[in-house]
Amino acid sequence: MTVHPENLPTELGGLRGRGVLVAGARVSGLALVAPLRDLGAVVTLTDGNQASLDDAAAELAVDTLTPEAAAAGIERFALVVTSPGWRPDSPVLAAAAAAGVPIWGDVEFAWRLDRAEVYGPARQWLVVTGTNGKTTTTSMLESILRAGGVPAVACGNIGLPITDALRADPRNDALAVELSSFQLHWAPSVRPAAGVVLNIAEDHLDWHGGMAGYVDAKAGALTGDVAVLGLDDPVAAGLVTRSTAGHTVGFRLGAPAAGELGVEDGRLVDRAFADAATLALTSEITPPGPAGLMDALAAAALARSIGVPAAAVGDGLRSYKVGPHRAERVAELDGVTYVDDSKATNPHAARSSLLAHPRVVWVAGGLLKGARVDELVAEVADRLAGAVLLGRDADQIAEALRRHAPEVRVVLVPTGDDGTVSSDPSREPDPDAVMAEAVTVAAALATPGDTVLLAPAAASLDMFTDYGHRGRAFAEAVHRLGGSGTQR
Repeated sequence: MTVHPENLPTELGGLRGRGVLVAGARVSGLALVAPLRDLGAVVTLTDGNQASLDDAAAELAVDTLTPEAAAAGIERFALVVTSPGWRPDSPVLAAAAAAGVPIWGDVEFAWRLDRAEVYGPARQWLVVTGTNGKTTTTSMLESILRAGGVPAVACGNIGLPITDALRADPRNDALAVELSSFQLHWAPSVRPAAGVVLNIAEDHLDWHGGMAGYVDAKAGALTGDVAVLGLDDPVAAGLVTRSTAGHTVGFRLGAPAAGELGVEDGRLVDRAFADAATLALTSEITPPGPAGLMDALAAAALARSIGVPAAAVGDGLRSYKVGPHRAERVAELDGVTYVDDSKATNPHAARSSLLAHPRVVWVAGGLLKGARVDELVAEVADRLAGAVLLGRDADQIAEALRRHAPEVRVVLVPTGDDGTVSSDPSREPDPDAVMAEAVTVAAALATPGDTVLLAPAAASLDMFTDYGHRGRAFAEAVHRLGGSGTQR
């Protein structure tokens, strides 16, 4: 890694010797420390979790403050760089705004570093956002770029911080950047080479103050050279009037018109960047089904927008392997298939998962984050063989099932008021035990030919470390059933 701190714009060069507060001491926040030090800034971390602060202080030799102390002394900082989950009304950020201290998100900071060529010539940013399908699309895009000979890496919300991608050696010429609505909210300067909005459904409404704020954040991906829209999603398609990109194209599951990518005669076809280029066969796309095809079309559009050949798009899509906890088949026991789609963290994602199976015992629940499930339940009611619910908002899903699918048997796995396994506050929470009970109940409701499907329609953080932990708990519980069933 070569650092070029000379001739920096004032907003970066002026940080030398000055205090910068980083809000958040987890992955995103910790990744900011090194690049800020490359600029000569004096870094302080703040976080509500004291253990995280203690670990950071020991590992990085960085000063730390509690949020209360940081808010009280906010005037001593020239800049606040926030991790994406911090809300604008959190005490630290509210204090910074009131004091006139600039607030950048981690993505905004990375963008400014890259534009200033602190780590060499600026990269091409290809931004992926949407309510569902972001991670699959971003991973597909990385595979396509590499198949086309472009040094590239997937980064952002997918796991690797963008600042780490910028500092990587050997360097990456293109970044496949997954961005959440939180990250886009805090990154107003980003102008990608191309950006896609896959779809938009209710999610994170509590954070954004409603649907309008959520849509506004997602539209931030459409400010670069090329904008790509999911035309089968009415909200995403409606953003065509808000795109400020020089060129706006779309993708759909049907036959594409001029300026679109789509599906025709079993082929993925590009009529946006070619007359009618065949990119791949639909049978070659994983994960199979409509959601996988849409993600593949979106990834292809971004890659084609920067000149990746059609043949390389096909090569990249064929070599792509779906990640864990995304409609992942766990086992078949006594004629019942068990599928882990823990990544379906909102009703829109759960819909795609449920519609892929004719008869389902649905394992669901967690944090709905303000989203409604009535429309989802009404649509899938005729394929539900049963529902097993867990987590903090399980009652809301149960009420929707009573309204729209009263004949479906519903079982709520007992949890405490805080969403843990026991109502006894003296006991340690055991989310794995909750999931094990849910799987046992679901297995009893299922008959041969059914699918027991973990598609929670809700976030996991009320009980689990993350959606991966939830998915692993499901898979482990299924495998424990194998002793009494026939696994195929």
